[in-house]
Amino acid sequence: MKVPFLSLKDVTAMHGEEIQAAVKRVVESGWYLQGEENARFEQHYAEYIGTEHCVGCANGLDALIWIFRAYIELDVMQPGDEVIVPANTYIATILAITENGLVPVLVEPNPETLEIDDNRIEERITDRTKAICIVHLYGRNAYTDKIGELCKRYNLKLIEDNAQAHGCTFQGKRTGSLGDAAGHSFYPGKNLGALGDAGAVTTNDAELAAAIRALANYGSQKKYVFRYMGRNSRLDEIQAAVLDVKLKYLDEDVRKRQAVADYYYEHISNPMITLPKRLPHENNAYHLFPILVAGGKRDALHDYLEENGVGTVIHYPIPPHKQECYSKEAWNTPQLSLPITEQIHNEELSLPIGPIITMKEVEYVVKLINELE
Repeated sequence: MKVPFLSLKDVTAMHGEEIQAAVKRVVESGWYLQGEENARFEQHYAEYIGTEHCVGCANGLDALIWIFRAYIELDVMQPGDEVIVPANTYIATILAITENGLVPVLVEPNPETLEIDDNRIEERITDRTKAICIVHLYGRNAYTDKIGELCKRYNLKLIEDNAQAHGCTFQGKRTGSLGDAAGHSFYPGKNLGALGDAGAVTTNDAELAAAIRALANYGSQKKYVFRYMGRNSRLDEIQAAVLDVKLKYLDEDVRKRQAVADYYYEHISNPMITLPKRLPHENNAYHLFPILVAGGKRDALHDYLEENGVGTVIHYPIPPHKQECYSKEAWNTPQLSLPITEQIHNEELSLPIGPIITMKEVEYVVKLINELE
């Protein structure tokens, strides 16, 4: 049996006729940027997330970059200020901070949840700290009431990296609406994926939204008038139209992911494998299903599953603080020692999950895992 990690072709085919009709509509309109499709998707996505504003942009990294850049332009932050961020994350979160001359302060995760440990944050706050950036990694909610309280107590901005958590909630509110601003990625493999790169920022701050919209359009709020030194980072009409189609099915797709996760949690029994703490369904959109493989056997399990037709992916083999690009940064000299993060990156393996995998395929994956000694 062949079980791909995620077949994007099959995901697209689920709503193929609607997607093709949407693309055709854009092609025949003759308007390909900053038009009705963008406006429609931004409105619908803001309504879905529960914020007043949504600003489309080129990709998820840019979404985060523009949030920090806008805060600098609005004199809320300045280069050299510190941003507390989880050490266990994809490098894009850190890149958005350093791109703006800000200093990332990496905090270890809770080994049970794999998300930032809220008990380790306060000790890292200094008079230069201006924000906490949480990452809803793997689709798991990272927000806690304690994090919200710390932001209020120390007057810190709360920024969400919601690149992997479309469809996740916390106490009835969507991730992406819990903080001051959130960056979203619509990379094709995400729960809400485009047919190419795409991203967005959500916020309730009208001034921030206006600055981000300008920054992502060369810095212009009015044609040929440039308030900021910006860049071209716009969401195109075809991607907006495709995303608007798929948004209607997002919650249904997440429920399918949750059903797969339930089977994994209830049937994986191999003693070498540790599963992250099980969260209520509303707190996990299951973009990924990470497992931790002990005893240095992660790569062996990966190879074994591949040999038996099952696709898996490591998220991620090298943590950000161990990457060459950050090897000489002042905040990482001498190189940080983050043993919990490093252990996760040495042991993590993501199993197939998504809206198109069948339960028969899931049963096959679990059978293989449980049979390996």
